Amino acid sequence: MARTLITGGLVITASDELHVDVLVEESRVVALATPDSHGWTADRVIDARGKYVLPGGVDGHTHMEMPFGGTMSSDTFETGTKAAAWGGTTTIVDFAIQSKGGSLQQGLDTWHEKAEGTCAIDYGFHMIMSDVNDSSLKQMDKLIEAGVTSFKLFTAYPGVFYSDDGQILRAMQRAGANGGLVMMHAENGIAIDVLVEQALAQGERDPRYHGEVRKALLEAEATHRVIRLSQVAGAPVYVVHVSAREALAELTRARDEGLPVFGETCPQYLFLSTENLAEPDFEGAKYVCSTPLRPQEHQSALWRGLRTNDLQVVSTDHCPFCFKGQKDMGIGDFSKIPNGMPGVEHRMDLLHQAVVDGHISRRRWIEIACAAPARMFGLYPRKGTIAPGTDADIVVYDPEAEQTISAETHHMNVDYSAYEGKRITGRVETVLSRGVPVIEGGAYVGRAGHGTYVPRGLCHYL
Repeated sequence: MARTLITGGLVITASDELHVDVLVEESRVVALATPDSHGWTADRVIDARGKYVLPGGVDGHTHMEMPFGGTMSSDTFETGTKAAAWGGTTTIVDFAIQSKGGSLQQGLDTWHEKAEGTCAIDYGFHMIMSDVNDSSLKQMDKLIEAGVTSFKLFTAYPGVFYSDDGQILRAMQRAGANGGLVMMHAENGIAIDVLVEQALAQGERDPRYHGEVRKALLEAEATHRVIRLSQVAGAPVYVVHVSAREALAELTRARDEGLPVFGETCPQYLFLSTENLAEPDFEGAKYVCSTPLRPQEHQSALWRGLRTNDLQVVSTDHCPFCFKGQKDMGIGDFSKIPNGMPGVEHRMDLLHQAVVDGHISRRRWIEIACAAPARMFGLYPRKGTIAPGTDADIVVYDPEAEQTISAETHHMNVDYSAYEGKRITGRVETVLSRGVPVIEGGAYVGRAGHGTYVPRGLCHYL
């Protein structure tokens, strides 16, 4: 039995900071103990003196190989999971898509075919429901049995993913009965389409108008609506990529009422703003995503929401499109710019920078990046913490190392970085996935196909 000993580091979980050694046998953590209290031997010893020993990150919102707007997100499951590993993320939950007129199972089968045998780290799936009807509602039960326990619906993108209030209510009622979790993209897509049409008619065609038409009030309105629909249905709701302080206020109000309402935000909303969308010479297209970037003053509200637990999770919504050949489809018409940004590689590092900057504590960093998404999506305690019996998904992290984020050095399959030139403190040194080294000594030592599909249980927060 292969044994790995990680010694001398500070083990940080969502609940504890402990100077203990970690013993791994095969794929699992088997023991933690202070260095002077054991006589463990191992086949491999990792010296973590002066380093943090962290649970591998869990990114609960990615879009690998996702078709959108006549193109496809540029990271494959192979390139995207490899990049995730470089950044200390050891599990992703991606989104399988039900096509209009198709079944949920067909959509899931398609995404299994994309991912199987190609991933560097472990993965699970949510299901995007594009066609809510009697048949797909019944199929939700079958997917839960297969470990797909969360279902995403949209109040945005009419004609593509949009569901009306009646469809959303029915899906929520079904989830209330079978234990599933409904995830909502909350923007008023019907109203946004009107504003897009009006902006283009007025000659407002640059990328910055993407943010101006997708108004914060329309995110707040849709957030309020899906919360009340979930209350009527008697079911929980999880609102994805919250970007606006007005939308966060709706979540906070509902949680103060004791409702099972949850929310995530993403690094782009914490570190970027409409100033990026307004960059000249079409550079702003790099930052087009939905929900959109907001004015900088929204950031303080989001940080506060993370500290008060009105926002529970930071995911990436990683959905990269190259600047050349994809984003430039929208030159002269911002509505044709593919919506999405890269980020899966930098989430853990950016959130460590937030620790350095005093926005959050070290344990809160691990809570929002590892433990909370694992609990939210039925992966805990197998993922998201370090304890006897957990998967040995472990990151040795150097909190003093400095790096500069750049497209020249990142590993995502995209030709720009949303954080180009940003200097940050902290860097991943070693990554184990189920006890197997993936990143070691600043080099990738993993392989495509090491990552396996992880069936998920029900949300642990309910």
